[in-house]
Amino acid sequence: MFVVSLNYKVPLTEIDRLQAAHVEWLKACYAEGIFVISGPKRPRTGGIIIARGPRDVLDAKLAADPFAQAGAADYDITE
Repeated sequence: MFVVSLNYKVPLTEIDRLQAAHVEWLKACYAEGIFVISGPKRPRTGGIIIARGPRDVLDAKLAADPFAQAGAADYDITE
């Protein structure tokens, strides 16, 4: 199991622009059984994801997040 702390690196206006694509990416990761639960941080500085599976698969999925592809967020992973 992994705890992923997603941290925004850009203004919230940019996050809002990418949000719909990010949600679709989350849905796909849930459908594949990789993500267990997720949600936003308060204050709105990022999010938390609980994930399972091999680390290399998780790393690949995180790299495919629209936030990551746009350089809008980084990810701290704790096993």
